[in-house]
Amino acid sequence: MDYQKIRVSTQDGVATVTLADPTTLNAASPEVARELHHAFSSIAAGKIEARAVILTGEGRGFCSGANLSGGGAAGREADVDGKPDAGSALETVYNPLMTLLRDFPLPIVTAVNGPAAGIGCSIAVMGDLIVAAESAYFLQAFRRIGLVPDGGSTYLLPRLIGKARAMEMMLLGDKIPAATALQWGLVNRCVPDAELMTTAHALALELAKGPAALGVIRRLVWDSLDTDWTGQLHAERKAQKIAGKTEDFIEGVTAFLQKRAAVFKGR
Repeated sequence: MDYQKIRVSTQDGVATVTLADPTTLNAASPEVARELHHAFSSIAAGKIEARAVILTGEGRGFCSGANLSGGGAAGREADVDGKPDAGSALETVYNPLMTLLRDFPLPIVTAVNGPAAGIGCSIAVMGDLIVAAESAYFLQAFRRIGLVPDGGSTYLLPRLIGKARAMEMMLLGDKIPAATALQWGLVNRCVPDAELMTTAHALALELAKGPAALGVIRRLVWDSLDTDWTGQLHAERKAQKIAGKTEDFIEGVTAFLQKRAAVFKGR
């Protein structure tokens, strides 16, 4: 696919996916969502070789949310009552992307610069490790246009920061600065703007050097959000069976016994 709104590059086992429409602060138009879906699907299928992924935005913003001037999540398709169906693009474009990110087989680092608004906020917090520049902020702006939060944010935010803070973000629609996001536990790191990509790359490289089990770990944690105690213990048992059959497990045990650093291959 010839990408027009994103860029994809690889280095040292890390794929970097960059939203590249800075004139709109990387608004998440349906075209952008489709290109992201294609890129992450290609990485997941091994067509783009990587063991970890960085997702970031070019210019002054990570993602300013749906591009309403171009239809965006609001949509223009008429419902049976003749009024616009504001959820149609969610069903056909955005929800499949968010589900793909949730079920992705590799660790994801999101490097958040400037605004992460609307569905851009949801995309940002899909990272397994979230690095925010000091200039970054997170915004649930839906109340300003009379819509409800989407992109899975009503699922993600209460689980990440608790009901009270999630309600504050969504009902008041205030900007949450990066420093506050760190205090709330919404992000893993808050760093000076100039150090954003350096920090993100260092974390992603550490993940890319890790064992295949890292992908299994991320899936266990995501699934734990919907699983009871007994179910999670069962899931761990199944995952351990999978991890124990990898070459990386053999290398890890061998390196431990030989008192040296393990060299994992991601398989």
